[in-house]
Amino acid sequence: MEVVEHACGTSHIYTGETIENISKGIDCYSFRAPIGVCAGISAFNFPAMIPLWMIPLAITCGNTFVLKPSERVPGTTMHLIKLMEEIGIPKGVFNVIHGGFDTTKMICQHPDIRAVSFVGGNQAGEWIYKEAAAHGKRAQCNMGAKNHAIVMPDCDKEDALNAIVNAAFGASGQRCMALTTAVFVGETGEWVKEIGEKAKSFKIGPGEKEGVDISPVCYPELKERILSICGTAEKEGAKVVLDGTKYVHPEYPKGNFISPTIIDHVTPEMTCYKEEIFGPVLVCVRVKTLQDAIQFVNDNPWGNGGAIFTRSGSAARKFQNEIEIGQIGINIPIPVPLPMFSFTGNKRSFHGDLNFYGKNGIRFFTQLKTITARWKDEGEYTKLSTSFPTYK
Repeated sequence: MEVVEHACGTSHIYTGETIENISKGIDCYSFRAPIGVCAGISAFNFPAMIPLWMIPLAITCGNTFVLKPSERVPGTTMHLIKLMEEIGIPKGVFNVIHGGFDTTKMICQHPDIRAVSFVGGNQAGEWIYKEAAAHGKRAQCNMGAKNHAIVMPDCDKEDALNAIVNAAFGASGQRCMALTTAVFVGETGEWVKEIGEKAKSFKIGPGEKEGVDISPVCYPELKERILSICGTAEKEGAKVVLDGTKYVHPEYPKGNFISPTIIDHVTPEMTCYKEEIFGPVLVCVRVKTLQDAIQFVNDNPWGNGGAIFTRSGSAARKFQNEIEIGQIGINIPIPVPLPMFSFTGNKRSFHGDLNFYGKNGIRFFTQLKTITARWKDEGEYTKLSTSFPTYK
């Protein structure tokens, strides 16, 4: 809703630039114009929020919009259509098309579509970025992540551990900004057991039931993938501190439930670290120093977000200056920017030049027009010359 509100009040960002009298009688000025038909391809995990990163800015910039929601959660988009109709959005301004890969391919190749926004996994996002660009379209693709939380010995221990547990297991781990990796510095590695005890307190069940903390993952294939990745951990030398992979809900034995799982003594070559698990699984890494922790994070190919928990201003400053990720939290576990900024993941987590929402979002959904205008005085005229005009 904050992105929607921001989109409704961003006319000051649309303003162009003017320089008067760059030469005698000549002014130069620019303004932003709509680019035309824009399209969005959204993921299953936030079926309302992700489209609302795209639609409001595209429309307020003067474009029309076509949305392809995830085929796993088509219903939410139909509610958005009803809301658009209720508030009076003209027919044809916001459009929905359902489907799978063939629909995505059509969007990337259709000659009338000028820009494509995507949120989802790397396999799809990297293909969409290349295919859209090959057909002359702008593209912005938010993709996978492996977000880290660095835990320093001087941090507020209770606050840090609670924040990590909440950020790791909230939404059943099905969010690109989940803290999936805790990097414990020095003696803080002994705190892993306490994280396990905290995670045991969460209630597992259907999301619509009151008091439930961990809902099932979205679909059976995702559950099987999570179980497969977790199954490699101990074989590759890690230690499973809390195993939720065998959890069976008493009322829904065939449900896609996985309870919180914690894997300790993880190293970079292990499958559970290299893969984005996208489930209620926290992997724990132990290092000796802050410099080791920063290097460990920077060696990861993704760059979506991460955090440090510390009471030291110098440690926090070192982290924010040296870390190679786009969205940085200092004692904040999920540093998703407010909409006046932009969602600034980088490295393999984002492909494109202009990020979602904020000023970059406005730039993505508009094109600059620059006018050089001459109004000559009476009696002046252009002399014959084949040289490039110098406006003298």
